[in-house]
Amino acid sequence: MIKKLLIIFIVGILTVSCNTKKETSAINPVNWKKRTVNHSLSDSLTQGTTYLSVYSQIYDQSEHRTFDLTVTVSMRNTNMRDTIYIDTAEYFDTKGKSIRKYLNETIYIAPMETIEIVINEMDQEGGTGANFLFDWRSHSKLNEPLFEGVMISTSGQQGLSFTTTGKRIN
Repeated sequence: MIKKLLIIFIVGILTVSCNTKKETSAINPVNWKKRTVNHSLSDSLTQGTTYLSVYSQIYDQSEHRTFDLTVTVSMRNTNMRDTIYIDTAEYFDTKGKSIRKYLNETIYIAPMETIEIVINEMDQEGGTGANFLFDWRSHSKLNEPLFEGVMISTSGQQGLSFTTTGKRIN
């Protein structure tokens, strides 16, 4: 009897785990409909493009072996009183191929707010030279948005983490 219950339990767990959709990438849970800008933005806003390098994998011991990492991309508004706007957040792989676009419409980031994109460790699409391009807008006298990447992985008692910072390219 116990053997039968154990088999039913194991089959049940396997069925649930096989039917569970595994996310490979996510934006921090935010109500994006409420964050979407539904009005036209002023033509007087400064426009910019920022490049951010991220690493969903790094080389381990040789160029033939890689180590997978979780990536957290932070989009930060460092202004105390004014909103900034993000038009696009596009993810590219090592060869420069677009993997996915995270925004379909312009969103806002409130003063001192941070919005995050997380690329799970099992998502290997980006590879060792992945990167993002962000198109953004703000009032000309404001601080530019800050884009940062945090890469991390842990295995047993070992951990690895490092950061990257975006660079304005336009």
